[in-house]
Amino acid sequence: MGKRAYLAGLIFFFGWTASAQADCATDRVSLRGAFGSAQFSVSVADDVEERARGLMFVEKMPRATGMLFVYDRPQPVAFWMKNTLIPLDMVFAGADGVVRKVHENAVPGDLTGIPGGDDIQFVLEINGGLARQLGIEPGAEMQHPAIGQTAAWPCS
Repeated sequence: MGKRAYLAGLIFFFGWTASAQADCATDRVSLRGAFGSAQFSVSVADDVEERARGLMFVEKMPRATGMLFVYDRPQPVAFWMKNTLIPLDMVFAGADGVVRKVHENAVPGDLTGIPGGDDIQFVLEINGGLARQLGIEPGAEMQHPAIGQTAAWPCS
């Protein structure tokens, strides 16, 4: 696929979400910020066992998919890449869904802790390099039903 067609596809996929911002579903996470907007199909890890397994042993992940880790309350979080086979970007957000930190290209199999911050309630894992490519950075807003009505970008 040529670069122009590829970019046109990205603009279509990631650009259309601005008009669909009220379309919340448990299997989708939307992000908006200075970069525009993006939407990902997600699996939700909202209990201890699901969060512990995460994306371990996943050999390939489609481009616009990921996993949303949901904690019961804001807390210090750190991730590692044990048994993770693909590079990942980690998007750490507070209780309001505002992105606090983005860790890019976590190395598969690396046991080094990746701290997200002290007051994190949501973590979105996506394919490595995608956050930079899209321009996702601290200050972006995340939208998902788990974030609640006090979110910076609530579901309507």
